[in-house]
Amino acid sequence: MENVKEGFIPVTGGNVWYRISGNGPGIPLLILHGGPGSSSIDSDPLRQLGTDRPVIHYDQLGSGKSDRPTDTRLWTVERFVEELGQVVRALGLEEFHLLGHSWGTMLAASYLAGKPAGVRSVIFSSPALSARRWEQDQRKYLREFPQEIQETIERSEREGTTDSETYAETVRAYYERHFCRVTPWPQELEDEMAGMNQQVYNFMWGASEFTVTGTLKDFDATGWLPEISIPALFTCGRFDEATSEATEYYAGLVPASEFHVFEHSSHMPGIEEPDTYAEVIREWLNGQDLKPGA
Repeated sequence: MENVKEGFIPVTGGNVWYRISGNGPGIPLLILHGGPGSSSIDSDPLRQLGTDRPVIHYDQLGSGKSDRPTDTRLWTVERFVEELGQVVRALGLEEFHLLGHSWGTMLAASYLAGKPAGVRSVIFSSPALSARRWEQDQRKYLREFPQEIQETIERSEREGTTDSETYAETVRAYYERHFCRVTPWPQELEDEMAGMNQQVYNFMWGASEFTVTGTLKDFDATGWLPEISIPALFTCGRFDEATSEATEYYAGLVPASEFHVFEHSSHMPGIEEPDTYAEVIREWLNGQDLKPGA
């Protein structure tokens, strides 16, 4: 893609990598990837929106092309919110749209709780806005799998063997139904999963999607979602780990919200329905650009 700019931004704890795709005339879009400990994907279809507006990705500290310090004191929601503010200031973003995916929605909601200036709209893509609700929803899904799979997962968690090959193979069956339904997975997704920073993920979340034991275990943004006064779009896949019931519930808490389900996707609509995903986000953003700013 033409008009791509990359670089590093100093933040608390190290330097984070960023990339700006495109230079369209619209209000910039800033994207918060999932995880925690995951990274941006080079083939993200939202980069196509660069013809409309600058599309900004950055790898959060500890992830992807950014520095990977090992000090666990850095792995807090508060520091990631601080980091987001540092990225916004470094890039001179006086006005922008914010999109979070998965854990990125936790970060987006936490950032908005501070009532920052300049955010024109927010997109909660496959939201994880209550850790307990997420855990309950995954366990409900798990009950739809064969008993053998359920028992392997339960036993691995109980015995602390979630780093075993048997556990990885068992969880893969779950991921292929509720994380990404494209078969086989694109190599880029395989690489991203392999490169995930397990220290960050395990410290903040836990050993698996099914049991939250990390510092995010009591995270719940539902109490302050009603205070979000900017327009909000909530999206999820029909088979998403972020269930349509939970996503619609969160949308109902935000005064100026819309809700959209990608019918042929689970947790990665950008890979499962790339063109549809990009078009829905494009339409939403273009519509918001036309509205007067706050």
